[in-house]
Amino acid sequence: MVSDQSADVPRTFVDANRLWVDARLRALVQRRLEAPALLRLGGPVPGGRVLELGTGRRGTGLRLAVELFGAARAEGVELFPASVAAGAAAVHDLGPRVDVRLGDATALTAADGSYDAVFGYHVLHHATDWRPVVAEAARVLRPGGRLYSCEMTARIVDSRPLRAVSRHPADGDRPTPEGIAAACRDAGLAVSGQETRLAGCWTALVATRT
Repeated sequence: MVSDQSADVPRTFVDANRLWVDARLRALVQRRLEAPALLRLGGPVPGGRVLELGTGRRGTGLRLAVELFGAARAEGVELFPASVAAGAAAVHDLGPRVDVRLGDATALTAADGSYDAVFGYHVLHHATDWRPVVAEAARVLRPGGRLYSCEMTARIVDSRPLRAVSRHPADGDRPTPEGIAAACRDAGLAVSGQETRLAGCWTALVATRT
């Protein structure tokens, strides 16, 4: 993340991101609300090979990919070495079905068409330039593969209360529901389902590689 603040967004006074990102409550929201919403929109990926962007320290998304979506193989990329180690330890019980490695979501090392699905839980709004993340996700999907995305949108990320306690890139281009859908279309994905809640502060989207 960047430490500067542009004139277009409020200042950050205390960065408490870590308290939420890897919190048990955050994992519970992901398990009980967000993943089921994505499953309703896009369906399961039985026996598939999937990728999660920004796995984090708890590995919740990887676990859900296997246990809820039915993936046979779930791989995660994470930008920070400490999170790679913690995430791998958290899903150790799943054995060879899961793997976590160091990686940058804006420049994936996977070959074109490698995955049946790509998952991103609140990864876009943390990226300094989030549109290449969507483009990379589209690139590594096979034809018919799906991008599953849950996001906090610019409406909340750039709000004064959240900015005061949570540092995010300050380029003024945080994702919006319409912006994510447009970026998917630009990357060759067809939006097959989208659900936006909390007065536009949260959106779930599934888009399919054409």
